[in-house]
Amino acid sequence: MPLDQLPEDNTEDIKEMSFFDHIDEFRGHIVRSVLAVLVLSIVAFFNKYLLFDVIIFGPLHLDFWTYRALCELSYTFTGTDLYCINEMGFVLSNITMSGQFTEHLFVSFVSGLILAFPFILWELWRFIKPALSHKEIRYARGLVFFSSMLFFAGILFGYFFLSPLSINFLGSYKVSELVSNEINLDSYVSFIATLTFATGLIFEMPILVYFLSKIGLLGSGWMSKNRRYAIVVILILAGLLTPSPDIASMILMFIPLYGLYEASILVAKAVERKKV
Repeated sequence: MPLDQLPEDNTEDIKEMSFFDHIDEFRGHIVRSVLAVLVLSIVAFFNKYLLFDVIIFGPLHLDFWTYRALCELSYTFTGTDLYCINEMGFVLSNITMSGQFTEHLFVSFVSGLILAFPFILWELWRFIKPALSHKEIRYARGLVFFSSMLFFAGILFGYFFLSPLSINFLGSYKVSELVSNEINLDSYVSFIATLTFATGLIFEMPILVYFLSKIGLLGSGWMSKNRRYAIVVILILAGLLTPSPDIASMILMFIPLYGLYEASILVAKAVERKKV
């Protein structure tokens, strides 16, 4: 039977479950997700050099990809080294006995959570799928894949663009030459982990718009009509997420955020066409 001729509701083919049966089923998905995070966290823990020297401390190296790209752009458009990063302006330090070990555990857990994100989504999808109609399942096809791709795209953007620019500005900012910057390891790790993870979640905007459009809470017409207000909000958000005061940093943040907004409008239009 063709897929579009299947019954609208597939719950008749599924054995009716009690509330506690659902709780038990959900617990199984949670346990498998937690195990996936733990396993990947352990793998990350035993790759300390890659985790810290290459990834976490990558933006501290002057030859980091972002700094080299900014320097090349600076010479191309201004003919000077205006945007070249020549020094960090701060040093990292650890002031607690268990500080470095604690940060090792924290970064390993965050790494496991990021790597396990597609599996967590897949487990969540497996839990809610039986309650959906065949039509809803067809509309949600590819949800795990596209959500994962957007999440990882946000992680990469946060890591290669937002983090190095923010770290360089905040770490080298001085109210007086009499004060030197000595950044605590905990502050640095928490900043870069939170910023990159939050950016990954922000990149899920098109997926959120998709579901809001499906239930009729958001439409492409409203988003298009209020585009000018959205631009102002995005500019403010770009300024907040990029502490560096120069216009180049804000533009680097504004472009992908505005691109996500326009992509969300296209997603809403696609949903509306399917409803017709």
